[in-house]
Amino acid sequence: MPISRIAVGSPAEASQPDALKAALAEFISMLIFVFAGEGSGTAFSKLTDNGSTTPAGLVAAAIAHAFALFVAVSVAANISGGHVNPAVTFGALLGGHITLLRSVLY
Repeated sequence: MPISRIAVGSPAEASQPDALKAALAEFISMLIFVFAGEGSGTAFSKLTDNGSTTPAGLVAAAIAHAFALFVAVSVAANISGGHVNPAVTFGALLGGHITLLRSVLY
């Protein structure tokens, strides 16, 4: 597969309002994902007297992370595409859908 589809982008792209808005949306969605997922794990551990290592605790953590990821992607989907996972951003870069500069912003 030729890598000729990868565009670097111009430095002026980093100051465009839509790029900054997309970067802010990605930042907020990542905060939602991390705080909701880890906060629910911490709360479950406190409520069950260190029960987070039991099978029920692992299932609760997985469900909390799934819901947090759903909300995080839904928040940023209309603005930046919802690239909460860095692998999605890397795939979009290799596919030629975003520039290298925009992928660094995300």
